[in-house]
Amino acid sequence: MPTILLVEDNEMNRDMLSRRLLRNGFEVLLAVDGQQGVDLASSRRPDIILMDMSLPVLDGWEATRRVKANPDTAAIPVIALTAHAMEQDRAAAMAAGCDDFDTKPVELPRLMGKIKALLGEAG
Repeated sequence: MPTILLVEDNEMNRDMLSRRLLRNGFEVLLAVDGQQGVDLASSRRPDIILMDMSLPVLDGWEATRRVKANPDTAAIPVIALTAHAMEQDRAAAMAAGCDDFDTKPVELPRLMGKIKALLGEAG
C-alpha cells in the first residue's frame, strides 16, 4: 500500500482529504506545518508528498526545497496543493522542486490521476 504524506495546516482540508485517500487504498501520514512535513519525509520516506504551499513554521516552497535537497528524500515526488491558481504560482512551485501542481478545492479524480502518474501506476 503506497504511503502519502499530506502536509496541510487546515484541519477541515486535512481531514477530508486524508479520509478520501484512505478510502482509495493509501496509508496517510499527516503533518500540520512545513517543518513537520520535512521531518516526516526524512523519517518515514513516504511514496509521495502532497504539500500545501501556505503553511506555518516553514512554507511549502521552502519545505519542498529542503525535501529535494536531502539525498535521502530527493526522489520522493511532491505535488503542490494551493488555492493560488495563477501560472506564476505553478511556476514558483515547480521552481521549488515540486513534481506537479494541483489547485484547491481539490478535485479528487484529477488529483488521483496525478498521484497515480507520479507513482507509475496505470490509469
